[in-house]
Amino acid sequence: MAIVVAKFGGTSVGTGERIQKAAKSVVNEYMQGNKVIVVVSAINKTTDESIKLVQDSMGKLVTEKQLAGILSMGEMQSVRIMAATIESLGVKAEYIDPFSEKWPVITDSNYLEAKIDKEKTEEKVLTYIEKLLDQGIIPVVCGFLGRDLDGNVTTLGRGGSDVSAFLLGQCIGADEVVIVTDVKGVMSTDPRKLNTARKLDKITVEEMIDLANYGAQVLHPNALRYKDPSIKAKIISFEYGDLRVQGTDIIGPAYPEEDVITITKLDEQLAVLAVVGEDLMNKPGILSSITERVNEHNLTIYGISTGESSITLFFKYDDALKAHEILHDLVINGDMLSSISLGQKIAMVSLVSHEFIDTPGIISNITKPLHEENINIVELSSSQTSVVIFVDWEDGERAYNLVKETLE
Repeated sequence: MAIVVAKFGGTSVGTGERIQKAAKSVVNEYMQGNKVIVVVSAINKTTDESIKLVQDSMGKLVTEKQLAGILSMGEMQSVRIMAATIESLGVKAEYIDPFSEKWPVITDSNYLEAKIDKEKTEEKVLTYIEKLLDQGIIPVVCGFLGRDLDGNVTTLGRGGSDVSAFLLGQCIGADEVVIVTDVKGVMSTDPRKLNTARKLDKITVEEMIDLANYGAQVLHPNALRYKDPSIKAKIISFEYGDLRVQGTDIIGPAYPEEDVITITKLDEQLAVLAVVGEDLMNKPGILSSITERVNEHNLTIYGISTGESSITLFFKYDDALKAHEILHDLVINGDMLSSISLGQKIAMVSLVSHEFIDTPGIISNITKPLHEENINIVELSSSQTSVVIFVDWEDGERAYNLVKETLE
């Protein structure tokens, strides 16, 4: 007998027909001898409509506590309808909202971005939710919501319903977490933009986080903090009305529940190579010409940046000497570049964190201590989850230690 946590997103319960289809898929799973915990989001657009009503009626005068209570209404409606629909199909169900004695998700009192008390939540899950399962009752739990120690309703922030599903799955030791949404699974790209998009059979947690950080809205990375590696997880479409349908499996362990910043310094010396020319940004194919030449000689580029009249590349020092010769041929035998320069020895410090995307001022926090110590930054590149700093080689160790001390 397996324990399955099935989470239904707002679109999946957006109409009466979809609610019935969702309920039937839960009952079918139950009839196969499995225990099922249902997590439900607010019915499609309910939360957005509530936020607009609040903005139109009182604007910024609403308190966080009041707003959390208002936002909770959508989920509290959903669980009641879902539980009643399951019971109409002949199986016992019980809705559980933050006002229920059996409510499991305990948090601090940060009403709109509540932090989960994992220990107390697990205790509640094993005391109440497990007991309901043993009695043959399907618990239908509000997603997105929590309750603080004073009994106030809190919300879990973005991706809150997905967080609820993975959290409950981890606390009860579920066999599988199924995220039911409006897509067939994780796609190779947005099918609304390219009709050649195809469904992926599996994706790692790390890949899923990176996709989410760059705009994919299938699953919020916060939820993957609670993805236990021993628990199967998948994303499927509500259209099939079947929790057994193949979607996209999410494989691998969770990423840390607390933010972890990985800071590393490359042990080897790099060197900077700059090629210059007029109006390079408006010369199609210039980058591919450079990288193709470098690739033909199996040289690795550690960093690259483009400017109006220059392209800067970073190589291991010995490789830079080879690249200098290779790219000089491109300069003298073509008409797009005018000169190439081999610069100083460089150290590279890399920082990686999935929290960077939500941390205003992170670049300033990293560069300020270097500025105060008169360390010149030769080049800096950043993405949603990483920052890479290039400094003079003799400043490398000092830069690494300063950044490490500041961020840790």
